[in-house]
Amino acid sequence: MPTADADLTAESLVEADVRGINSHGLLRLPLYISAIEQGGINPRPNMHWLKDSGSAALLDADGALGQVSMRAATDYAREHAPDRGVAAVAVQNSSHYGAGIFWSDLMAAQGFIAILTSTTGPTVAPYGGVAKVFGTNPLTIAAPSADGHPLTADMATSTGAYGKVIAAKNEGTSIPRGWAVDAQGNPTTDPLQAMAGALIPFGGHKGSGISALLEAIAASLGTGTFAHETEDIWSNPGSRMNTGHLLIALDTEAFTGRQHTEERVSRLQSRIRESGVNEAVVHAPGDIEYAKGHQNQETVTLAASTTLLLNQLAERLAIVPAEQPA
Repeated sequence: MPTADADLTAESLVEADVRGINSHGLLRLPLYISAIEQGGINPRPNMHWLKDSGSAALLDADGALGQVSMRAATDYAREHAPDRGVAAVAVQNSSHYGAGIFWSDLMAAQGFIAILTSTTGPTVAPYGGVAKVFGTNPLTIAAPSADGHPLTADMATSTGAYGKVIAAKNEGTSIPRGWAVDAQGNPTTDPLQAMAGALIPFGGHKGSGISALLEAIAASLGTGTFAHETEDIWSNPGSRMNTGHLLIALDTEAFTGRQHTEERVSRLQSRIRESGVNEAVVHAPGDIEYAKGHQNQETVTLAASTTLLLNQLAERLAIVPAEQPA
């Protein structure tokens, strides 16, 4: 694939591990490689814009890596939002774009408020159900701040991320109770039973409703497939998932100005952190990820199971292996 595309994808995966978002880090690299080899991901896509009104656009990603399609989406939003105060980009025929915070950071760094969501493969049962109707349908919202890093929420709308279930399976550990049900609808902490059954939405019926709406807007503005119509590359790396994304960018300069917004957001972050009792630590959304990112600038510790997967991949591709697990 083009070097710039490979570099971008590598950067997004490593950055996820740096910030402790291991479910979206190098754990995913063998999956990406298998999907490229078997046709689920197109390494040299012919992406093209199907619609472009200046403030809204629809991109057909031609099976690209999600990172490649999101680079185009964020570039469009950063170019056009200053003209009209807002830009929205829908993407179809894409794939997994990594951690949403990677993309919202790009937007916040230039003074934009970013709202980002995506469809995924089928992993989540609606509230009260057992069938895998929804995806994990991630939601990322970031507001720029004068504090030093944005106020950011980046989360799956399932109680736990599917990548964390995969990581637990690889490591031979259990998942927390309340994350999933088995195929009969019984609560389970076994990642294999969770994969055969379904994850559940966070927050009961409220999270289920949010997940449904996110899937609706991420898919229906283009031709992206709903999760229940999708064969996931986790189960078939040759599947073209036709993932749909939606990015909305608000230019803070078009309202009360970037400086005003960033100072206000910073004050909110400070108030959240000061809300504990007896100097208890309270984190504003995003604090933990950015703190880990600062801590892990030089060295990132990967799970032994991830290192094993990377070594196996390196051996198969006849390239230099990763470091041995500690």
